[in-house]
Amino acid sequence: MPPDDRQADEGAAASSGGAEGHYRALERLYGSAPINDKFASRLVIPSEGRSRLTLTITQDVFHAAGAAHGTIYFKMLDDAAFYAANTLATDRFLLTTGFNLHFTKPVREGEVIAEGRWISGKRRVFVAESRLIDAEGDEIGRGTGTFMRSRIALSSLDGYAPATDE
Repeated sequence: MPPDDRQADEGAAASSGGAEGHYRALERLYGSAPINDKFASRLVIPSEGRSRLTLTITQDVFHAAGAAHGTIYFKMLDDAAFYAANTLATDRFLLTTGFNLHFTKPVREGEVIAEGRWISGKRRVFVAESRLIDAEGDEIGRGTGTFMRSRIALSSLDGYAPATDE
């Protein structure tokens, strides 16, 4: 599709269902990513600039000392911040350009929740933060990410397709 036609078509899935349609399409996009076949996580977008990821930690993601490996922290914190930011970009897929994270407590087993919150930016660069909470309600990690609008139209991604009535 030529660039001018693509710009006219930007956000087609979101505009057909408004903000709620965009949020549900982002949730479907998350679920369609092949990496998420390896993690039984679930994304919910409750409102603009917010996201919530849930994952049950099991021993298969432990490092040698018996707690969740740092990749789990990063994935959940990055995904939560990313999707919180992408609620504000209805036309383009965002890319993570930087992410800082802090580990505050090891997590062994049980449900963890990552909450994402958009902080700033609405044009090209977005900043969002996230925090990871364990089953006891303790914060176990925190992160801040910078995300940039890519050239990839959300409407061009299969996982972002509008919901179909079954």
